Amino acid sequence: MNVCNILVIDSDPQRRETLSTLISFVNCHVVVVENMESWFESIDDLNDIAMALVGDCGGASQTKQLLRELVNHEARVPVFTLNYPQNPISDFPGTIGALSYPVKYPQLNNALQQASVYKNQAENTMETEPLFRSLVGNSLKMKRVQKMIQQVSDSEANVLILGESGTGKEVVARNLHYFSSRREKPFVPVNCGAIPGELLESELFGHEKGAFTGAITARKGRFEMAEGGTLFLDEIGDMPLPMQVKLLRVLQERTFERVGSNKTQKANVRVIAATHRNLETHIEDGRFREDLFYRLNVFPIDMPALRERPEDIPLLIHELIQRIEHENRGAVRFTPAAIASLCRYSWPGNVRELANVVERLVILFPYGTVDFDDLPEKYQIEGEPLAEVITAAISARPEAVPVQKVNSKTSFADVPSPVNGFNHIDESLTKLNSIPENGLDLREHLANLEYLLIKQALDEASGVVAHAASRLKMRRTTLVEKMRKYGIQRDIEIS
Repeated sequence: MNVCNILVIDSDPQRRETLSTLISFVNCHVVVVENMESWFESIDDLNDIAMALVGDCGGASQTKQLLRELVNHEARVPVFTLNYPQNPISDFPGTIGALSYPVKYPQLNNALQQASVYKNQAENTMETEPLFRSLVGNSLKMKRVQKMIQQVSDSEANVLILGESGTGKEVVARNLHYFSSRREKPFVPVNCGAIPGELLESELFGHEKGAFTGAITARKGRFEMAEGGTLFLDEIGDMPLPMQVKLLRVLQERTFERVGSNKTQKANVRVIAATHRNLETHIEDGRFREDLFYRLNVFPIDMPALRERPEDIPLLIHELIQRIEHENRGAVRFTPAAIASLCRYSWPGNVRELANVVERLVILFPYGTVDFDDLPEKYQIEGEPLAEVITAAISARPEAVPVQKVNSKTSFADVPSPVNGFNHIDESLTKLNSIPENGLDLREHLANLEYLLIKQALDEASGVVAHAASRLKMRRTTLVEKMRKYGIQRDIEIS
């Protein structure tokens, strides 16, 4: 076991001494806090703390206040309370669990393993959460998804997200959480298909010490960990029937019990479920409960397969490359011929498969340019140029309208309608010797100037977007996005 720092906060010197001895025995360094009034100042960096053990800190009120500050700290320290008769609070929202005092070696060792898993999950969530909230796509189908998220995000309705594997169902779930009133509380995902049926109940509802073989400590379940926030049940179609009955009861009564406990606890949790299965077929086959389906299916959202929205592929590629560059893992560029070939592919693995391909090409052609011949053989599909591919995709959906990309800093209420008012511009606004006395709108002035320069470049390039982009020294995909923004139509139909 690697050396780690364990924080001990307790007003009783005997308990601090006993815990320090045990922590040293497991080759960890103990950080002891004696002065409860200035305990933050006595610690150099909470990010270096593997976990915290908290006992009585001078009464229930003071202990609750300290726990509240600790579990909500940005360092996300895994916190365990000490369970003994004199402790004013042995269970507290946001803590991982409680350890019976005096703590034994197996208890501490198990707690360290739980803390390590919790810490890794918290760090991964902090690193990837802004990226997960990015919904990329200008297609009509993605516009509908965004509109449905806007409509239901701030309600308490259960949401069922349907779609093939790799379409981004968890992205939708995280958006629903982020744009809801619960965004400051935890988002807790559970993959129901990855957990054995006999362990799923304990994973969701937690268990008490001794509830079954191997339960050497009490443990919170995902419902408790998501208290006040959102619980995302991924692959709900793979949940065993006996567990479906228990989940239905929780959704109906908003209460549950830990495994091995008779104590009923309230569940203030919003449930979002997702599956790639056809649940109606499962109901006919007796593999999914009809009453649970209707309880979950209050507000269904269908995620389209990537082959149904090929016009979004250039934007997705751009977004994926930006993520990789942001993470300092390299960069790559694609020629129009390569992008057109990728748009012609059927993508059975959907966005997840596209992300894997982009990552592979970043490794193969670091900071280079990927052309048609550089793509893996299965993705080399001859056909029409990129402009015609996207034009065909959009023309098949005549009601489609442009949509601004939504990211972590954008509220759905702030998404403006497409800008089409630049076709009738007073060109004198772009020829200023001095600022008018009544001032000017700089943003509008620059937008007018950009619009006129793009039109001029397109006229000089006879409407060929690639040549116009070269004259403006920008990427072709960037120019296409700006054409869409200003409602300009040349060799590609945008509206």
